[in-house]
Amino acid sequence: MATLFISDLHLDASCPAITGLFLAFLEGQARQADACYILGDLFEAWIGDDDDAELGRTVALALRSLTDSGIPVFFLHGNRDFLLGERFAAAAGFRLLAQTEIIDLYGEPVLLLHGDTLCTDDTAYQAFRAQVRNPLWQAQLLALPLAQRRVLAGQLRETSRQSTRQKTADIMDVNPVAVTQALRDHGVQRMIHGHTHRPAIHDVLLEGQPTRRAVLGDWSANLGSVLRCDASGWRLETVI
Repeated sequence: MATLFISDLHLDASCPAITGLFLAFLEGQARQADACYILGDLFEAWIGDDDDAELGRTVALALRSLTDSGIPVFFLHGNRDFLLGERFAAAAGFRLLAQTEIIDLYGEPVLLLHGDTLCTDDTAYQAFRAQVRNPLWQAQLLALPLAQRRVLAGQLRETSRQSTRQKTADIMDVNPVAVTQALRDHGVQRMIHGHTHRPAIHDVLLEGQPTRRAVLGDWSANLGSVLRCDASGWRLETVI
């Protein structure tokens, strides 16, 4: 048995193949896991738990089937689905985590986070993140009619795409100092996150102590990325 970690699926009605791959994952290898953690950006956009789109209902039912089978599922917000709330969590049967969470992973304390807070060189994004994570801003947005929120979500996605094309790759990656500081602040030597779409397991020395940071990959129509952790170690695997 193993604990599975995924992130950055960016599920969207315009790409049903990724949704199909995810549903097969939930029906397949996830059924053999000790637990499953989703570290943000499950959806390309989430405009509120009152959204009546078919995609949300389909995903919630599939996750509920997994949790009803006895497999615990945990969800940590990303930069695309930060409005996902308790109503959807209850429908899906999973537990919402804080923005940073330390878990006991087979005897080792491990820091979980989406990863966007580590990209401190992207100052424009960090300013945007501070705005959209403000509870007052979120309450004002959720008070808008559903149709208006759909339009705004489309505009934000297009703005994000244009901004990403204009940025250099290094700015959108994690800042090594931010990674080191996060490990120190939380008193751990292990970290798992997504966001950057650069799957890898990094083993480095920090003040003479071995540390490990696993970066989860994003999902496409043809394959997904999962980190499998058990008592013998950590392995990045492909979901096909």
